[in-house]
Amino acid sequence: MSDNQLDKKSQAWSALFSEPMSELVKRYTSSVFFDKRMWKADIAGSLAHADMLAAQGVIAASDLADIQRGMAQITQEIESGAFEWKLDLEDVHLNIEARLTTLVGDSGKRLHTGRSRNDQVATDVRLWLRDEIDTITPLLKAMQLALVEVAEKNVDTILPGFTHMQVAQPVSFAHHLLAYVEMFARDTERLADVRKRVNQLPLGAAALAGTSYPLDRMRVAQTLGFDGVCQNSLDAVSDRDFALEFASFASITMVHVSRLSEEIVLWMSQNFGFIDLADRYCTGSSIMPQKRNPDVAELARGKSGRVVGHLMGLLTLMKGQPLTYNKDNQEDKEPLFDTVDTVRDTLRIMAEMVAGIIVKKDAMERAALKGYATATDLADYLVKKGLPFRDAHETVAHAVKTAIAQGKDLSELPLATLQGFNAAITDDVFGVLSLHGSLNARNVLGGTAPAQVRAQIVRHKARLG
Repeated sequence: MSDNQLDKKSQAWSALFSEPMSELVKRYTSSVFFDKRMWKADIAGSLAHADMLAAQGVIAASDLADIQRGMAQITQEIESGAFEWKLDLEDVHLNIEARLTTLVGDSGKRLHTGRSRNDQVATDVRLWLRDEIDTITPLLKAMQLALVEVAEKNVDTILPGFTHMQVAQPVSFAHHLLAYVEMFARDTERLADVRKRVNQLPLGAAALAGTSYPLDRMRVAQTLGFDGVCQNSLDAVSDRDFALEFASFASITMVHVSRLSEEIVLWMSQNFGFIDLADRYCTGSSIMPQKRNPDVAELARGKSGRVVGHLMGLLTLMKGQPLTYNKDNQEDKEPLFDTVDTVRDTLRIMAEMVAGIIVKKDAMERAALKGYATATDLADYLVKKGLPFRDAHETVAHAVKTAIAQGKDLSELPLATLQGFNAAITDDVFGVLSLHGSLNARNVLGGTAPAQVRAQIVRHKARLG
């Protein structure tokens, strides 16, 4: 039998049709050149299915041995690059099955007993995505550790905290970085939760209604390391919630990456000058020789839109589908694959870049002095002297107005001038008006006081191991 005959016979529906598929349709409907990345999952799923069929007496032990031998050779061929992926065979599943049949004959044809490509592809995607989740999880940890490492060196470094991009109050730079650690910690929790729903086995649902063969689905689930099986055959073949959930996790994570990237871009600009990055994470200009552009941070910021776009695409893909499987679902793979690749690569390079941040402490502190960042501290000081907060707020506004007119910081105004706004002010006010005094005053759980920040660093290091 020729290869072409084998290829045709591998398409179970081909005998029904009186004319071959057009080349245009063949290329339009084929997925092999992007879904072949799932070959390991496909082979693992097939071997587990074959093992179960043999255990149930559906196929002979000799068939199982042939299938195992054939799959071992196919694995070697794919890993060495010798395997020929054929467009005529549509996808990764038919390519592997056709090669198996060429290698072991009828035993290969028996492999598909009790299953459909519908439950097969659903299983393969889940197996593949589960492995990718297990790769991304430690990258999230590495991202957090990189931030904690820089934070630990900068507990006493003062950064102007902003609201509305206006200087608001002084904060510890470490405290600021730990805000991102909290974000990525939540992302890690979300991903672990997604994994639970990814890790359910669809195989055994067949095309949509289950099968008349005596399958042991729990045996297959245990072999493949699934936590359980999908309980409804219709849902099993049509569900892509797990892909939507992963894309949602990925979008939120990339939004966090984008926010951090935006700050890195701002902090590195000459107008801020708060940090510097290693040359290997920057590029130059083709026309301006003085430029050092933070391209990695900018590109990570840009890629967040790409990932969010994939989430929108997947949601739109699913919204109009009736039960059960529809060819639309072939379109779930490219956005899912690209989302995984983008998140994985972005987290890896961002963690490396963050770990090498060079902090310019003096520039940060000078910037904190420009925006009257201790005005709230003066208001709190007056409240503690007995003034109602709203009156204290009004009093400090007048003091700031005077300081602006004189081109001075509040801490630079003479005591006599400050007492002109309220007689209760004494010389202990200058400790309150200092940047470090402001930090130390916020010694509340979750606050920016160095003592609290150090406690948070200890907590994160213990959590991250």
